[in-house]
Amino acid sequence: MARADRLLRLLHAMRVLPAPVTAARLAEETGVSLRSIYRDIDSLRTAGAGIEGERGYGYRLVEDVALPPQTFDRIEIEALVLGLGEVRHMGDPALAEAAASVLAKVAATLPDRREQHLLHAVSQVRRFGTRYPATVDMAAIRSGCWREEAVTIRYADKDGATSVRTILPLSIVYLDDKMTVLAWCCLREAFRMFRADRIAGAEPAGTSFRPRRVTLLRSYLAELRRRG
Repeated sequence: MARADRLLRLLHAMRVLPAPVTAARLAEETGVSLRSIYRDIDSLRTAGAGIEGERGYGYRLVEDVALPPQTFDRIEIEALVLGLGEVRHMGDPALAEAAASVLAKVAATLPDRREQHLLHAVSQVRRFGTRYPATVDMAAIRSGCWREEAVTIRYADKDGATSVRTILPLSIVYLDDKMTVLAWCCLREAFRMFRADRIAGAEPAGTSFRPRRVTLLRSYLAELRRRG
């Protein structure tokens, strides 16, 4: 692993793990030796990162040189905590992990008083289950949108009949009670909305449709508006 990548990985671990975090825990998280952790912490301190603590006690990142200071006011902090809390309960493990990572990064850039506001925010999300249960890992579909690559899915209609479709994924939409994928269906040669809870499998089809995603999505949204 390149040294710069290793240092960034160490910074991320210190943002996310509960402080004070021991060198042994950091070594486990980043996959390097204890000796490397001690050396890398010294390097980060030399570069300007505010890291409190010492060997045998643990470390706490108090000022993150990799991120600029943030100037959120208190209501903005409440909105961040509430919004990211909702994402963590959507039912998509990748998004839940990303939401936790974003919150940790934001906390690392806040002044002490604002950080306390974030850690003890009034607004919270509590759900007794995932909001959008799905039968498939959305990673392949999300990647297809990002990369503008076709995806092959196994899809069950409302009667339970299953078919294999190749789609051009355009967007993932979170409605009140379900998650849907807006796409161009290559089988039907038309725009279609696929419910995520009816997708049993998804994998890359190996075909690019770049750079058409934005244009196709704009056309689909215009069609939905015309339908009223």
